[in-house]
Amino acid sequence: MASNNLLSLIGWTFLPNLVTGWVQSIYYGLTIRAGDRKPAPNSPRYAEHRRRIHILVVSLYLLYTIYEADYELRRASTFYADLGVPLAASERDIKSRFRRLAALHHPDKLMSSGADASDTDFFIHLKTASDTLVDPARRFAYERFGPDVVAWKHCVTIRDFVVRGVQVLVPYYSLAAVAMYVLGLLGYLDWGRYWRWLTLIMLCVFELYTITRPSFPRLLDVLINPILTRFTDHPPYLPFQAITLARKLSITLYIAFSQIGPLLQPPNQRGVKPAEATEKALQQSLDRLEQTARGVDVDVGRLMELEMAPFAGDPEVINSMRTKLKEWLVQNTIRADPMVKDALGRSFQRRRVDAPAGARGNR
Repeated sequence: MASNNLLSLIGWTFLPNLVTGWVQSIYYGLTIRAGDRKPAPNSPRYAEHRRRIHILVVSLYLLYTIYEADYELRRASTFYADLGVPLAASERDIKSRFRRLAALHHPDKLMSSGADASDTDFFIHLKTASDTLVDPARRFAYERFGPDVVAWKHCVTIRDFVVRGVQVLVPYYSLAAVAMYVLGLLGYLDWGRYWRWLTLIMLCVFELYTITRPSFPRLLDVLINPILTRFTDHPPYLPFQAITLARKLSITLYIAFSQIGPLLQPPNQRGVKPAEATEKALQQSLDRLEQTARGVDVDVGRLMELEMAPFAGDPEVINSMRTKLKEWLVQNTIRADPMVKDALGRSFQRRRVDAPAGARGNR
């Protein structure tokens, strides 16, 4: 599993850029006629073509990794598939099916026909599958944690298995959160940081809900599994398979965010980190606001000059107009303000209350 994740990480590192170059060359070979000039590598048209092709390549590779994870799950099979019983099989059905398979694959019966070690291992696997599914607690644990529960020797009840599963779950998500935080500090996960954390939290909640509920998640039981069994030959998912697929999908999405995120930015902001892009956009908005304010000041000055033009050269009239303008501002701007009115009202009321009996002129 670790080697597959390492190969996937290496593939995400160089394959998209490599395939993008190949696809772009093929695209120009098919769409540009012989003798016509191809876009120069540093031209805007070339960069736009490369951006679109790169997004397409990363999206297709994302779908391929999901298909690969599903293929690995199907190849690993399940105890139900190995015994040939449905997910809703009863304890009696499982025992009956195992007796039939034991009659065919028992080592004593195959001894005469030259059975090898693989046949013996297969019979042991069938015995383990039958013992696990017959025990209600182990069956519950297997459906949620996978075949690893076979090695959990000291667990007996459902509660024991759930506690052991949570003990495995907590370090996984703790390390994932620490890794995301450290990589974010180092500047490697700036793109889609919010969505990465949201994806991690949603995945953790989904897994906790899945391993603690007595029944399958409704998403599997009502939607996904009925569609798979009715319209395809794909076997239904067990909860632990859905969790494994969701983990693989989340890791793929983390890497896809880093690959596609920078390409979805406007051309003038590509190569700039999100925080720097936000700060730059804010500074540009402030600059535009300052220019607008300066333009408004200039227009107001010109209008005032036009209004005062008929009175130019008469200081007495200009002073009189300034006095009246101040009075107008006080009457219509200051006194009309609701807060000023409220303050004046409270002041007058306080004066009337504090005035001695029989006093006049306090209104």
